[in-house]
Formats: sequence, C-alpha cells, structure tokens
Amino acid sequence: MHPLREHVQNITRRHFFARGSHAVGWAALASLLGREAVTPTVAQAAESHEGAALGPHFAPKAKHVIYLHMVGGPPQMDLYDYKPVMNEWYDKDLPDSVRMGQRLTTMTSGQARFPIAPSMFKFARHGESGMWVSELLPQTAKMVDQMCFIRSMHTEAINHEPAITYMQTGNQVTGRPCLGSWASYGLGSLNENLPTFVVLVAKPTNTEQVQAISARLWSSGYLPGAHAGVSFRTSGDPILYINNPPGVPSEIRRRTLDGLSSLNRLAHERLGDPETETRIQQYELAFRMQSSVPQVTDLASESEHTFKMYGEAAKTPGTFANTVLLARRLVEQGVRFVQIYHNNWDTHGNVAGRLPDQCRDVDQASWGLLNDLRQRGLLDQTLIIWGGEFGRTIYSQGGLSKKNYGRDHHPRCFTMWMAGGGSRGGTIHGETDDFSYNIVKDPVHIRDFHATVLHLLGFDHERFSYKYQGLDQRLTGVEPARIVPDLLA
Repeated sequence: MHPLREHVQNITRRHFFARGSHAVGWAALASLLGREAVTPTVAQAAESHEGAALGPHFAPKAKHVIYLHMVGGPPQMDLYDYKPVMNEWYDKDLPDSVRMGQRLTTMTSGQARFPIAPSMFKFARHGESGMWVSELLPQTAKMVDQMCFIRSMHTEAINHEPAITYMQTGNQVTGRPCLGSWASYGLGSLNENLPTFVVLVAKPTNTEQVQAISARLWSSGYLPGAHAGVSFRTSGDPILYINNPPGVPSEIRRRTLDGLSSLNRLAHERLGDPETETRIQQYELAFRMQSSVPQVTDLASESEHTFKMYGEAAKTPGTFANTVLLARRLVEQGVRFVQIYHNNWDTHGNVAGRLPDQCRDVDQASWGLLNDLRQRGLLDQTLIIWGGEFGRTIYSQGGLSKKNYGRDHHPRCFTMWMAGGGSRGGTIHGETDDFSYNIVKDPVHIRDFHATVLHLLGFDHERFSYKYQGLDQRLTGVEPARIVPDLLA
C-alpha cells in the first residue's frame, strides 16, 4: 500500500475508536427500542457524521437563543445601574481608593484628570422588582418583571476585539467556537431546510463610531464547519447566490450538486477529511435554503399589529427592529440560535447625541420581541440575551459639561439582561459601588455566564466538550466557572 494511503487509513481507524466509543451501544439501543424510540439527537449522533448533534445532558429549559449583542459596550450607569450619589461628585476626580491602580486604555491613561460624569438622564423604578431604568428605555421599563438583570458582569478584556471575542467564544484569542456554534453542536437542527445558527448584523441609526465585526465571531473554530453561523444579509438577497442565475432551472442545479456530491464522496473515501463531509452537507443545505430562506425572510405576511409592536422601523430592512422581527420568524421555523449585532455603542464622546439614538433603535423592538414571543407561546422556550462586551467608566473621557461627556471602556463591571428560556424574571443580581466602578456583591464572570446559559440549554459545562489537539476543549475553559442559580427560574 502507498505510505500516504496507509497513513490516512490508520488515522481514520484511530479516529473511529477515539470518537465512536459509544457507537456500538447506540446501535444496540436503537435496535432494541426502535429508531422512533430514540431521541432525534441520539439517533443523529449514532449516524457518526461530523455535523451530528450530541444531545443535552438533561432536559433543557431553552430550545432556542436570540442573542442581542450591543457592539462597543453600553454605559451601564446611563441605562440600568443608577448612581444618584454621583450627582454630588460632578467634576471631582475619581478617588485612587476606587480606581485601585486598575488598568486604563491608552485613550484615557494620559489624561491629567479623571472627572466624575454623573448620568444626565433621569431614572425611575419599575415593576414589582423595583428595577431602576433610564428614561431612554421607556418600553424596556414596562417588561422588567419578565427580565433577569445581571449588574455585576465582569471581564479581564479592556479592548474591543479581545473583549467581544471573549464574550462570544469564552477566550480572548480568536479561533475558538462561539456560543452559537456550541449550541448547534450540542442540540442540532429542528429544521433541515434552515441553518441551525443564523447571524444578523443590524444597521444603527447613528453611525458616528461603528466597530469592525468579522466572521471570526461566528466561526465554528475547531468544531466541524457545519456548526458555523450562517450570515444573512440585511438588504437585497438574504444570502448571496440564493437564487439561480438566469437560464439555470432547479433541475440543472440539482444535477450539478449531485455530480459535486459524487466527487466529494470519492474524495472523502480516499482521504477521510471531515471537512469534505461538511462541504457535502453545506451544498445540500444551500439547495434546500433556496426555497426556505426567501420564504422565512419575507415579512409581507406580518400583520400591521405586529409591525406596531416592533415599531415602524421594522419595515425597513437592516434596522434592529427588522432583524429582531426576522429572528422571531427564524425561531418560529426551528432555528436554534440567532445572533444579532447592533453597532455604535462605543461612546467615547457625545453621549448626549449618540446614546438616545442607540436606545431608540433597540427599546421598542426589544419590548416587541418579548411580547411577540410570549403571545405565540415561544418565550418560555426561547432565551433572549442582551448586553455588550464590557461597560463604561464613570469618569469622563475628554471634555465634561452638564450637557455632554464621553466614557471610556471599563471591564470591571457592566450590566446584561436575559429573558425567557428558563431565566428568572424580575431578578436583579449583583451590585456595584457608588461609582459603578467595582463590584461589591455577587460578581458574575463571563465563564459563569456561559456556564449558566449552557445549563439552560441542557448541558453540564464541565462535561460538554470537544476533543481537539489532545485536549477536551470547553466553552468555559479550564479556569473555575459556576452556574448562577439565582438567574434560573
């Protein structure tokens, strides 16, 4: 035998014994109980293809996730972390006893002073929980008793790229699978005609300082490529080349794909590369999506009542309201995980001009999403996540006045919220000091947050792993992580 072919054959054999240790047991179980008696995820895993789902460790509370990521880092003290004492500190320097030598970005480390900038926005308590909410979010304020607030999130990352990568993948270094890919890997698809994991990038009304968003954030990393996010465009065709070119009917496209599949099968049999199997599956999914995607992205069937719920902006392709309405439609059709990015939250300056625009983009649309899901009986099984990659500083970056200021990055504390999907509505978890600079009660690290989300999806984060480079890789990594029980219903 040729040495290369012998080498490939040996790798394939080792791959079988390493990855298929339970295959005989699955086969025996399936033969005893009948295929219909085995859960779909186990049956898929028994087929031993690279895109198969593992299945949860226990019954999940959430079957779907809609993750609303505010790119840039929303200022917690202007939205959810009310600090009235700061009004007495206007233009006074941040005390060294509060800062405690913590790292600053290069954008403010050279400032001669760190003057306190109290929030210029009014706050009020809402709901039975008494959650403080800024006047910028009047619709969100109506649903606080359905929401679970975490005011003590923290991270080590202080700059955007490592921080957003950390929040999405559990590691500051790129190349790891994101949360959506882990959900796809673990739970699999509920609709074979649509992707398991969809990504949407919303266009903010204000575009003063948008951050770069790259496909690395929804990569499957070392997981099989079938679990990567599929990015839908927000204008024009939702996916490039979703329609056949003129003169190419579906029958011709089908014959072309059959030919490609045969060639790929030959390559797979010869080399055993799992990415070839992924390519075969992706071609087939792409063919099925030619009919399913245009249907699910066409909002013409939505009622005027629905558009009023999300706001008039929902009729404009690419807006945040439009993307969250589309997210509801995708979840309704069985998509497991929808990731939405909304840009321009990096408020280094002009908070007075930018933050109201940002909040108008997301406020009513978020309220509409929760109510729409609840009316359709989907909220209990759909986990909604809202938040950024870090928080902002209580001191002003640049000039300070009573009417305007800027805020730098701050990783030591920030606020996120969840709703539905087994989270505990009406909960306010964690507390920060009077300066919203340090956590004084119930800190929640990104690893803890990921462990809690995986728990809601039915997974023990310590057992939910993928062998890569000789290691059992996990979303939560090797450092301590814990489930936060107060966040669970």
